[in-house]
Amino acid sequence: MASKLFTGGTIISYSPSSHSLQPIRNGSLLVTNGKIAEIYSEPPPKADLPKDTEVIDVTGKIITPGFIDTHRHGWQTAFKTLGPNTTLAAYFQQFGQFVPAVAENFTSEDLYLGQLAGLYEALNAGVTSTVDHAHGHWRREDVDEEIKACVESGARVFYGYTFHSTPKGWPIEEQFEHFKGKIQEFRGNDGLVSLGISYDGFAMGTPDIDKQVVDVAQYVYDVPDLPLIGWSLDIPTLVDQAGLLRSEIPVIFSHSSFITAEDIDLLRETNQYISTTPESEFHYGHDNPGAELCQDQASLGVDTHFTFSTDILTQARLWLQHLRAANFRKTLETQKIPIENPMSVSQAFLLATRAGGLALRRPDLGVIQKNATADLCFFDGNSPSLLGWYDPVAAVILHAHVGDISDVIVNGEFVKRDGKIIAPGYDSIKERFLKSARKIQEVWTRIGDPKMTLGEDKFLGFLEYGEVQKVVSQRKE
Repeated sequence: MASKLFTGGTIISYSPSSHSLQPIRNGSLLVTNGKIAEIYSEPPPKADLPKDTEVIDVTGKIITPGFIDTHRHGWQTAFKTLGPNTTLAAYFQQFGQFVPAVAENFTSEDLYLGQLAGLYEALNAGVTSTVDHAHGHWRREDVDEEIKACVESGARVFYGYTFHSTPKGWPIEEQFEHFKGKIQEFRGNDGLVSLGISYDGFAMGTPDIDKQVVDVAQYVYDVPDLPLIGWSLDIPTLVDQAGLLRSEIPVIFSHSSFITAEDIDLLRETNQYISTTPESEFHYGHDNPGAELCQDQASLGVDTHFTFSTDILTQARLWLQHLRAANFRKTLETQKIPIENPMSVSQAFLLATRAGGLALRRPDLGVIQKNATADLCFFDGNSPSLLGWYDPVAAVILHAHVGDISDVIVNGEFVKRDGKIIAPGYDSIKERFLKSARKIQEVWTRIGDPKMTLGEDKFLGFLEYGEVQKVVSQRKE
């Protein structure tokens, strides 16, 4: 890789000594061999630069670390806009991995195209690292095609292979063997895609399968020269009982909406993280009160990007203002006016970046500091929404949007430049994906929304449905 020197921009760097963001105005950033080689507050002498360094003027731009999404289901891209008003109850009957119509209508190519188009969408939004809770597969070739898409995307992907019963009847024992084969393929791999395990079954009362998951996890842990193994599981106390929480393997808990005080203590004791997905949890109705209590062990995710925003920037902004409102309300309820703000924009910024790296046990991700991995995002500081900014962190968290992201770099290489995705055959992929998506959308339009009856039907067979007070937004004439 040739070295790149970015000059003239405002760099939102991170100081490991003070654990704080340190903006550098009119700075320069040297990237060599996929790493941040040096950060300069003044233009460096040419003699200090590696031979053949490409100098790129980024005057007026704000340079941030790439954003990290610690919970996504990449295969669902073709469902885009089909669930604008759906709930968690409807999702499991309409879009989830156990819906028979899903397994019947998604081909391996559909999954490949959806995964690839979704990752390009994420890269366009400055999301350079994605933890994919990959539960959209019903045949071994489905997994192969999804991983192929991850590799081709140019994104940094932690692919969490999900072990589950499938409508197609693919035995879970065969899934374990297939996964072990994939592990051997990735042995010694130094690429951008890492394999992990996703499993939501510890709370489902399947001890035989649980034991096999623990065994395969230990198998992975004992194989040398493997890339990082990421996780996406369910309840900390149950995972600890299974013997998987107190190891060097990172465990990322999806949502944790109903996490207990005991669970939170376990997270802190074992230094494991949750993935809060604010837009998802607000949209579907499973909320996240538990997540409010452990922000020191939290990262941010998107979840089902087909229903709402694909970018972590939106999640950070929503979560920041939600936590502010929740804490302000506690003071207001005492008939007093809040004297200070409970959460800063810097805290939200770090949740969207560094916290994701820590959740993955990758302190080199989500920060701009010397020797960190060069995953970078460039915001056009002269765009209409950012014009006149003073504080770069506030500009990004409270004013910027995806359209302001001009360039994105993963591992030192451009994946988006001058506002456009850089990918071989991107136009062809778009055309193929559109054809695939239209086919699937036509099927789901015919199927229609699921029907649920209060007092008769139950969520997952055991939880009762409840009425919801509806918002009235139009006056009666």
